[in-house]
Amino acid sequence: MSEPRVRIEVEDHVAVVTLTRPEKHNALDVPMFEGIIGAAERVASEPGVRAVVLHGEGPSFCSGLDIMSMLSAETGLDGLLDHVRGASPNWFQRAAYDWIGVPVPVIAALHGNCLGGGFQIALGADIRFAAPDTRLSVMEIKWGLIPDMSITRTLPRLTGIDVAKELSYTGRVFSGTEGRELGVVTHVSEDPLSAARALAAEIATKSPDAVRSAKRLFDTAWTGSAEETLALEAELQLGLMGSPNQLAAVSAGVTKQPPEFVDPA
Repeated sequence: MSEPRVRIEVEDHVAVVTLTRPEKHNALDVPMFEGIIGAAERVASEPGVRAVVLHGEGPSFCSGLDIMSMLSAETGLDGLLDHVRGASPNWFQRAAYDWIGVPVPVIAALHGNCLGGGFQIALGADIRFAAPDTRLSVMEIKWGLIPDMSITRTLPRLTGIDVAKELSYTGRVFSGTEGRELGVVTHVSEDPLSAARALAAEIATKSPDAVRSAKRLFDTAWTGSAEETLALEAELQLGLMGSPNQLAAVSAGVTKQPPEFVDPA
């Protein structure tokens, strides 16, 4: 049986998800894909989780697909093709796309290599901290392929379609600092994991109902019409107003005391 590739630790309403294949720069093999998909499923339903930090152990966040390992797996190339042909989102896409579906904020801490599939996983997070010298790339063109781990739902919205095309056509490697300029990195930090943990801890002090609603609103607004998203704004706000957690937030603001929120079931 393969070693677990992903570790999950939950403390003070924050789930820290760690990719644990450091000797391979957390490259994506079959157990890693399964571990990442399973981790997203777990934190999406874990009671009391209000924010998630996603990072890689060792020298890199994730160096992308471990091609030799994937081809030498029991199912070989035919098995890989079956995963691509699967339901939408398929098995490969879910490793990145499932983080978008997690109902609480996901914050990625990037360092070392963040390439190909690893970069697309990072794009599934809501917020990305990166070390200045992080190496990022849409690298699939190097292997004669297109990026296919749900990048169409993420990269063009962050950079604009022209930059997304340029990065995909060239596969060039760029730094965390340039990533901030391009829009794929939210914050540059010398210690991205500590910065991500600090932000997650801050988010965990806010009303979990309001935070979840805000994530749902903005994610829906990416593809919804003005009529649909304005109606959703009103619907979500009506659901929050007068609710126990909203009243707790008001009380905390007035009394200057820490709020006591109830997490969704």
